[in-house]
Parts: sequence; C-alpha cells; structure tokens
Amino acid sequence: MTAAGLLADRTAIVTGGAGGLGRAMAHRFAAEGARLVIADLNLEAAEALAAELPHDAFALRTDVTDPDEVQRLISTTVRETGSVDVLVNNAGVTRDASLRNMTLEDWDLVQNVHLRAAFIATKATAEVMREQRRGTIVNISSLSGKVGNFGQANYSTAKAGLVGLTKVTAKELAKYGVRANAVQPGMIRTPMTEALSQDVWDKKLAEVPMGRVGEPDEVAKVALFLASDLSSYMTGAVLEVGGGRYM
Repeated sequence: MTAAGLLADRTAIVTGGAGGLGRAMAHRFAAEGARLVIADLNLEAAEALAAELPHDAFALRTDVTDPDEVQRLISTTVRETGSVDVLVNNAGVTRDASLRNMTLEDWDLVQNVHLRAAFIATKATAEVMREQRRGTIVNISSLSGKVGNFGQANYSTAKAGLVGLTKVTAKELAKYGVRANAVQPGMIRTPMTEALSQDVWDKKLAEVPMGRVGEPDEVAKVALFLASDLSSYMTGAVLEVGGGRYM
C-alpha cells in the first residue's frame, strides 16, 4: 500500500452500501483513498455512513432495479467526481422458502434486486468505463450460488447468475481495460446470520473447516483486492471467502 492508498483518486460506487457488507466495503475503500458513492434505498442510513467516511463521500437514494434511477446514479457520480472507477454490485435481499412454498412474487423480487440490478448497473457503468479505458466491477455473489441452499431457490439462482454475468462482462470489456470479478462470501457475521436460531447457526458453523464465521471486513478486503491494481491481471475470477466451507 502506498501512503495515498490503493484506491487514491478513484471513485467507487457501492450499491446496497448502507449496511452489512456494503458498509464494511465503504469503510475499507475509503481508508484506501477512494471517493465513495453510497447507493441505497435507505437514504438516511446512507447519508449517516457517508458522513463517517474519511474522504469525500455522498449518498444517493437508488432503486437498483430501476434503470432510470441507476442512470441518474451514474450520471451524478460522473458529474460530481469526474469518473466511475469501481462499481460494487452488492445490493441484495432474501425471501427464503421451499420450492413448494415460494411465491412467484418472492422469486421475482430476489432475482430483480440481485441479478437484474447488477445487469442494469453494469450496463450503465460500462459505457463510462469504456470511454475512460479503465475500471473494475466487483459482483458480490455467494457460496449459495455455488452449491444451492435448501429454501433458497431464488437466492441461489440469482447468485449463480451473477457468476455468469461476471464472466461475460469480463470477456466483453477486457479490451477496453475494464475488469470484472466476483466474490462468493460464505457464512459472514451480519444481521441476517445473527438472526438465525442457535441450532441452525451451530449446524452451519460445523460445515466451516476454520471453525468460525467470517467478519464483514474479511469480505471487504477481498473486494478491495479485486477493485485495486493488486489484481491487475485478473478478470472473470470468482474468489470464495468462506473459511473453507463447500471446498
């Protein structure tokens, strides 16, 4: 790391950036010199986070499933900062149920927030990055997209789809100096996992060879690696952050 930081003078957009993994990535990127744009439906939380960061940062209320709002996000970012150097497609939601009990509405919601949104943001951001001849896109997938989790047909499918989107994006944009990679977190300590019952928690923890859950910053550091020049010869890669679970 240089004194200025791995992302000095670069602008990073983090969708779903106000909480959980998004919050950890915002703090980690800002610590490395990035200008952060926090895109989230919860504007109050996003603004509070932006105020905590050590460098220029701003928040925009963004429905990531709406192409017009995403285009506004990209246009505002370029106008205010001059570039879009890093895009992290992190926004997410869960609506778990068995195949028998899952509604079409919950299927569509999860697909839209994870996969449709990532496509919309990638497509809009790629226009800017092509012109810049540089940029990195980091998609937050999940180990659920690798193995499929009981009761998560919508989530597992969307997260697997993000891997496919990552690889297509990497192939199409490489000649413009733009890279795309994905992260697949496993069991990470977030409000969602901490809400699990003790028996479910213990069962999932028993599947982790390292014997512990991961912390949000451990995912954020891998995202930083992919967003920075430390991974300059990597594109289309999928990095697992799961303590060895599902090897």
